[in-house]
Amino acid sequence: MLPFAPADRTAFAFISGAYCIKHVTAGWERQGCLALRRAVFCDEQAIFESDDGDALDDTALPIAAIACVAGMPEQVVGTVRIHQAEPGLWWGSRLAVHRDCRGAAWLGTQLIQHAVGTARARGCTRFLAQVQVQNLRLFERLQWQSLQAIRVQGRPHVLMQANLAHCPPRVEDELRLAVQARAAA
Repeated sequence: MLPFAPADRTAFAFISGAYCIKHVTAGWERQGCLALRRAVFCDEQAIFESDDGDALDDTALPIAAIACVAGMPEQVVGTVRIHQAEPGLWWGSRLAVHRDCRGAAWLGTQLIQHAVGTARARGCTRFLAQVQVQNLRLFERLQWQSLQAIRVQGRPHVLMQANLAHCPPRVEDELRLAVQARAAA
């Protein structure tokens, strides 16, 4: 967490117009990703009781979407993690976006594209994810293919595969985005 940031960053009244999507390198970024995952998967969705952490957190590459103010990183508002299960086979998991940033799918889309593009740049030949049913359309719009219906933590999911032809490799660790800022409802 940034030294000037309040400890409780779960709610804010303004949506930034500047974001960076980046590989997590700083401790506050990692903590922000874990806090966001707990807020989404434990508090909101009750998929996990108190913590969604698992052994993959030790080896996966976390990616963060960070809202910026005056060009400076302010708060983690989205996250996803990727890992290589075997040579060429990569998985994405724990995609989460802050409640105030879900109005448009662009932030989730950028996280997904950065995750797949990063894996492609590292030799990915197949990219899979277990996608919650409510997010199926987002992934279909990104040209992902449904492989089979599955259950994860007792909830309906779909095992999906990215169409790598629709996501070029990304060698950049960080991507900066600017969108029209708006007040949160």
